[in-house]
Amino acid sequence: MPLGLADSATGAPSGGRAASRAPGAWVPTAYLAEGIPFAMVIWVAGTMFKDLGRSDAEITVGTASVGIVWSLKPLWAPLLDMTRTKKFWVVAMQLAAAALLGAAALVLRLPSYFPFVLAILWATAFAGATQDICVDGIYITALDPRGQASWIGVQGMCWNAGRIFATAAVVGIAGALKDRGLDAKSAWAFALSLSAAAMAGLGAYHAFVLPVAGPARRPGSAGEMLAAFADAVRAFFAKKAIWGMLAFVFLYRAGEGFLLLEAPLFMQAPLRDGGLGLSLAQKSMVDGTVSTVVSIAGGLLGGAFVSRFGLRKTLVFLAVCLNVPHVCYVALSQAVTPDHAPSAAAIYAFVSLEKLGYSFGFVGNMLYMMQELAPGPYKMTHYAFATALMNLVLVPTQMVSGPLADHLGYKRFFLFVLVASIPSLIAAARAPFGAAGVVEPAVSER
Repeated sequence: MPLGLADSATGAPSGGRAASRAPGAWVPTAYLAEGIPFAMVIWVAGTMFKDLGRSDAEITVGTASVGIVWSLKPLWAPLLDMTRTKKFWVVAMQLAAAALLGAAALVLRLPSYFPFVLAILWATAFAGATQDICVDGIYITALDPRGQASWIGVQGMCWNAGRIFATAAVVGIAGALKDRGLDAKSAWAFALSLSAAAMAGLGAYHAFVLPVAGPARRPGSAGEMLAAFADAVRAFFAKKAIWGMLAFVFLYRAGEGFLLLEAPLFMQAPLRDGGLGLSLAQKSMVDGTVSTVVSIAGGLLGGAFVSRFGLRKTLVFLAVCLNVPHVCYVALSQAVTPDHAPSAAAIYAFVSLEKLGYSFGFVGNMLYMMQELAPGPYKMTHYAFATALMNLVLVPTQMVSGPLADHLGYKRFFLFVLVASIPSLIAAARAPFGAAGVVEPAVSER
């Protein structure tokens, strides 16, 4: 086996220190820390740019292009597996993200801030993607398949807690400061500084509690590193039914990709443009607090549901839950007129229902990658490959969502999203199982 790449093939804890850390001490905070940078780069940055007067097309093309960093993770994932430890990289990247978010707060005050903030967001995305690789590597190495299924709901819940911190607390503080008379750039600079402080605190905490999940490995020569990467790639594409598994990963979120950036902008857009006309405070409550709490509940319910009945039996139902609630945005967009918006109760109900379905169904995506694609001698690297491909489909859909919404208008755009969700249902129905030889825990017979 090439130097430094192999993880434990069994999924059992790979080291005394990894096994000695109770998952409750690190799983919640590790995935909270995963959620914050992603939410800041993808959602909060879009809200901020919209508040500062940028168009939907400009926002979605800019922020979605930054999101491609999460799809490039396989290029450096093997290097992380052979240099230092996963814990080292998690802590280092969390502190780096803190520094970068602080830098964005300073750069925002420049007259031509947009390209500079985008550049910082690229760097923040790199730090976030790197910590994601290693947090996921610790998760799939320190926990066996039953443990992965048991904690998947908490994992998703805490990732969403990172989102609620960003989309509710950060956005809400910016809105409150504006309401008190502070100019928009100063309000957003303060809010960005808050996110930087949160990441710094999480990095300091994880320096003490995060399991190492395996011994540190000595780096090899450049030739050995290249050979190790090549061997990991060969092993990945040598998996039985790999193309069917990749088709599932690539298509499962096809429809959702059009919503991720554009739905929050629709909430913020004025009535005259067909949007819901929400203020920053209203948006932070609807899209941040309420819908994210619902998302946390959906993730927990989805994890418990799959743990009870098994992934093979539930995957198609999970895909239905992920995609059918997109009709909620169709209803909201059809109800908007230049002089009238849906009631607050309707907005809360429809947005929350869509988030509930998304988070419930998304559990299937993550468990499928962990239990069908990742198993083997390169767990962390192959899981990084899978999540990179999952994010890759989001890049073009997110980039075109803004220009498409500008061209079609919100009413027709959300109808288009419903049609674009059909491949997800087909992919779930045809997803191959058992190619990695992993047997699901027989939880349904208890």
